[in-house]
Amino acid sequence: MDNVNLTDHFLIAMPALEDPYFSNALVYVCEHNENGALGIIVNRPIDMNVAGLFEKIDIKLEAESLANLPVYFGGPVQLDRGFVLHRPVGHWQSTLAVNGDVGLTSSRDVLSSVGKDGLPSEILISLGYAGWDAGQLEDELAQNSWLTVPAKASILFDLPPEERLPAAMQKLGISFTQLSDVAGHA
Repeated sequence: MDNVNLTDHFLIAMPALEDPYFSNALVYVCEHNENGALGIIVNRPIDMNVAGLFEKIDIKLEAESLANLPVYFGGPVQLDRGFVLHRPVGHWQSTLAVNGDVGLTSSRDVLSSVGKDGLPSEILISLGYAGWDAGQLEDELAQNSWLTVPAKASILFDLPPEERLPAAMQKLGISFTQLSDVAGHA
């Protein structure tokens, strides 16, 4: 378990995970290394859309096709900060390249580009993120709090939020009804 790297994977909350932030959550892991992990909950839209967010942060939204996209609760850390998952990675001031295709940007320049040119057009905007200290995610995995599966960008960008968790589960060949909230240890 020490050398596991779950960057570009989904974490699927097990039924026994009763933390209100993570119950029934699908988390996209953007970075996982010896210092800890950072991810975005990708199936929790909040009561705000992109147009409302842009109005709040005073960026003009000319790309009207993106106006009704939901903004997401990305996790309980830094709820006052926006994070943009996007495809393609592009070149922004503060981008973490998750893989060769998907980036996570926390700088305002990506939002300005979205507002002006509608690019990148494949986006998921969240307020906050999910973070784990060194070893914390590994401990939670050992306690059977999460299932993991390699992520697919199509689940992030092509599906509505309510279909993302079932689609990730389907990659494992199981459905939520098959999960027990009691872990077995041999």
